[in-house]
Amino acid sequence: MKTAIFLERDGILNGTRVECRQQVSPVRLEEFRLNPEAGPLLHKLKDAGFILIATTNQPGLSLGGVTRRELDRMHELLVRSLPLDGIMVCPHAAADLCPCRKPQPGLLTEASFKWHLDLERSFVISDKWQDAAAARTVGATSLLLQSPWTGSGHHDFVLPDLTAIVDRILRLRTSHRILAA
Repeated sequence: MKTAIFLERDGILNGTRVECRQQVSPVRLEEFRLNPEAGPLLHKLKDAGFILIATTNQPGLSLGGVTRRELDRMHELLVRSLPLDGIMVCPHAAADLCPCRKPQPGLLTEASFKWHLDLERSFVISDKWQDAAAARTVGATSLLLQSPWTGSGHHDFVLPDLTAIVDRILRLRTSHRILAA
């Protein structure tokens, strides 16, 4: 089975803005700004053999704040610019109580079937507690970027920047190989 790295879209792969102490996702391609640090680091992970999957809650789809066309345009830019194998989207609002909206693990389990992944050897990168909770449910390792959205729940690692997160993943993978040998 393969190992994957699940990357939260907003706050990791692209920038967001903050309004009323909340992270706000872009709703138009013109607002969508790639994280310039992400490209080289994702290539490093891809070269190490990981499947790279972006995950994102996009309640604006069901609430009418973003159109499917605009979301598709933003995701086309992500796929053209970064070595992603796929993008998993939850279009539901929190009130829908769906199994794919993080912190529920539905996006991760769906991806595990699609790409034949070993979730217990996989990693989740985010700046939000919801992703860490989903990772814990499926046995994946969570690595959070320090942010106001990390929360106080379980996190495997909280690190200062994306470079430190990628370095930690590569070290953890090496130590797992040594232990398995």
